[in-house]
Amino acid sequence: MRLDGDQRRAVFSHPAGWIASGFGSGLSPFAPGTAGSAAALLPWLLMRELPIAALAAIILLAFAIGIWASNVVIERLQISDPGVIVWDEFVGQWIACLPLLVWPVHWGWLFAAFLLFRAFDVIKPWPCSWADRHVKGGFGVMLDDALAGVYAALVLAALLAYLCGGFV
Repeated sequence: MRLDGDQRRAVFSHPAGWIASGFGSGLSPFAPGTAGSAAALLPWLLMRELPIAALAAIILLAFAIGIWASNVVIERLQISDPGVIVWDEFVGQWIACLPLLVWPVHWGWLFAAFLLFRAFDVIKPWPCSWADRHVKGGFGVMLDDALAGVYAALVLAALLAYLCGGFV
């Protein structure tokens, strides 16, 4: 969904619009979710140096801020899940990358985390599909992607454990 001029003003005249859109990455004319997931990798590269407790707190806070920001954009656009909202991809992608804190990181594994998250976000296995259909508002926008991130993290952890010889 492309935003017209009035919709862009409605979104970006409020700080929540900047957050919900992943600081503009949700404006991508092609695959805004993929653009948001890719943009999420940049802050991840900085955040991964933090202690795990701090990183977990940031992800939880980002989830809560995402609920608020998504609700503001939904209200302003009167659309239940506008494509411009990609903060949910940020949070889901960060969850998907969590196993990379345990194993030595190689760029290939970061790309694998990206691909796995995108796959689970698009395929939406249960309960992601249930959350996508039944949980509304900002919480619903955030929840299905957080669940997709959990799926991606579990698969990535299993791959890393198998291919890299167990837990470090």
